[in-house]
Amino acid sequence: MSFTRRATTALLACLLVAPVQAWGPLGHSVVAELAQRHLSPAAEAEVERLLAPEHTQSLADIANWADQVQDDPARAALWKQTRAQHYINFRGGSDCDYVPPRDCRDGRCVVSALQYYVGVLGDRSQPDAARREALKFVVHFVGDIHQPLHAGYLDDKGGNTYQVQFDGKGSNLHKVWDSGMLRTRGIEWQAYAQQLDSPVPVAMPMPIAPLDNPYAQWAEESCRITAEAGFYPDGHSISAAYVSAELPVAEQRLREGGRRLAEVLNLALQGDAPAAAGG
Repeated sequence: MSFTRRATTALLACLLVAPVQAWGPLGHSVVAELAQRHLSPAAEAEVERLLAPEHTQSLADIANWADQVQDDPARAALWKQTRAQHYINFRGGSDCDYVPPRDCRDGRCVVSALQYYVGVLGDRSQPDAARREALKFVVHFVGDIHQPLHAGYLDDKGGNTYQVQFDGKGSNLHKVWDSGMLRTRGIEWQAYAQQLDSPVPVAMPMPIAPLDNPYAQWAEESCRITAEAGFYPDGHSISAAYVSAELPVAEQRLREGGRRLAEVLNLALQGDAPAAAGG
């Protein structure tokens, strides 16, 4: 899928009715709320049924659970098992073409994780507890895969080792994209989702042969954004001009993540083949 800043900025200008922590808590909650707004009645009912034992009912309630487990000693083993599933580090230099043996060794990346957990979620023969946990991972990982630096390069660990100055403080590029730029809007996640939502659907490109894998395609999209000129800021400084150029890109990825998450859940929770989510 071709993805240019000019096209993204023009699209956002048409769709937003007001000037306006992947993602940290803010971004993940926005993606989840956008998806919630576009669930089918059947999918919404199944989400509520699966979440009811934990006294939650919305996707935003669980959007950050997959990150929060790292702070729970009782779930230390689960965090160790899943921490590498939040991202993919492309190993092909500037190559963003997904090669599983190279880029997702032993299935330890967000692309493989989504394939697995969407399958568990859609399998009605699985216990509700397993499907509930799968739902939490799917909601979170769809958000992660749309954050460009969760599909960046191994050499700088997805921007984590690329140091920058932002708002007068030291930071790194990954953190800026996770949460820093989004927070410049100064609004809470409910209002942010309201601004980004639109009746105009986000394009769902057909899977790229021979992968037939929408999750890989979404990762490739994110990777290609990081490869665009100007994504890595000159002088390691995040300027107002950088935020002005890149924040619409981040917001478009939130929109795409939300609409695609809804499509994945609508299909998986109605017993259809989840692979169709990319079309």
